Amino acid sequence: MTITDLRKYSGKLPILTTTLLIWSSLAQAQEMKWDSTVRPDIYNARVELFRSLPHARKDVVFLGNSITFWADWSELLGNTRYKNRGLPGDITFGVLERLDEVIQGKPAKVFILIGINDLARNIPDSVILQNYRRMVHRLKAGAPRTRIYFQTLLPTNDTFQKLKNHYNKEDHIRYLNDALKEMAPAEGFDVIDLHPHFVDEAGKLKKEYTWDGVHLTLAGYRKWAEVLRKGNYIK
Repeated sequence: MTITDLRKYSGKLPILTTTLLIWSSLAQAQEMKWDSTVRPDIYNARVELFRSLPHARKDVVFLGNSITFWADWSELLGNTRYKNRGLPGDITFGVLERLDEVIQGKPAKVFILIGINDLARNIPDSVILQNYRRMVHRLKAGAPRTRIYFQTLLPTNDTFQKLKNHYNKEDHIRYLNDALKEMAPAEGFDVIDLHPHFVDEAGKLKKEYTWDGVHLTLAGYRKWAEVLRKGNYIK
């Protein structure tokens, strides 16, 4: 029985019983199951590859999931010092698990975009935010000269009907993006607000920037690079 059904029949039930039923329904809706240990099949192979690659302190690392992975950053930005540490299907817990590889390289900068797969897997906003903090604390402890940039989560577009678990998370996306901005001064990192550059008037990811409502087209990656250049985040 849905909450709407409960309200429909509330006149036929004692007030206390109705209240308890509604709260029980709300609690069930909020207690979505989630698993911090899920890793994509490609995870171990990619992490092994990352660990085998050379590091330099002039490197600029792009860290995230498949949205980061599908860009050739060194080609897009015209410099081989831009390193891609995107891993398809990854979540914040996966990034934390492999973060030591980035820390050991002590790069000049790290650009982080992660969280949409967490939302697709029903990981709570509060847990995602705590994982953001853990990333910052570990980077600052192990690579104190590395400048940390978090990039706001991009909108999605459900009209493509391909990645349904990722769609209709806009309230969560807005909350996490706002929380990142609030957290940044105290935690000592910078926020690059990608979201407004990719959202249309209906609040969805612009169709010209995506092919499935989540991942980006070439036009989307060019827009991303443009935002970074115009903001003087890269040279």
